[in-house]
Amino acid sequence: MNKIGPSLMCADLGHLAENIREMDKAGVDFYHLDVMDGLFVPNFTLGPDFIKTVRKLTDKPLDTHLMIRNPERYIDLFAGCGSDMISVHAEATDNLQGALVKIKNAGLKAGVAINPATPLDVLDYVYDVTDYVVVMTVNPGFAGQKFIPAVYEKIARLHEKIEQNHFDIEIEVDGNIGAGTIPACKQNGATMYVCGTSAVFKKEGTLGENVARTRQLLETEMTELSH
Repeated sequence: MNKIGPSLMCADLGHLAENIREMDKAGVDFYHLDVMDGLFVPNFTLGPDFIKTVRKLTDKPLDTHLMIRNPERYIDLFAGCGSDMISVHAEATDNLQGALVKIKNAGLKAGVAINPATPLDVLDYVYDVTDYVVVMTVNPGFAGQKFIPAVYEKIARLHEKIEQNHFDIEIEVDGNIGAGTIPACKQNGATMYVCGTSAVFKKEGTLGENVARTRQLLETEMTELSH
């Protein structure tokens, strides 16, 4: 099943409850929460108090993406905020395996996020403690960047590795995910889509309309692939 996860850093924070209510009604599958520390990436975004607020507003799974250095120091903090899933960047820690085990021991799904230029071999010894891989399709830090086409092949190679080894791992794509990029991401094996200003938060439609269009795009692509 293909899952739509709006990126809440793109939401209207002045009308957060209304935004979430509309997206819940439209049938989104999860919410993506970007946490940036100004060190690993040159930006600051959402924090634990924000995640606690979102947790009170929806029953949907919360996917917390830690774009911070040494994320293992903060796993307990973000697990305690109501996260259901936490991803950490392979580039941000010297103990990736330990960080993932810590997430799983907290009862959450554990994810590895990898930047566009990071090779897949960083995953070689952590597949057994990984529930999902976040393939960054832009360099992390800011919304509205251009998709990096070379990442399509990376998604395909990761999908092939997962299939060959029968791993129970999902592939999440994050960065400029919209009408121009979703079909090829789907074709190459992605199943989770972080949707920001290129899809759910596009100015052209309401949140509900944009979720419906994104869902239709995914379902149409699935139909085409089955023929």
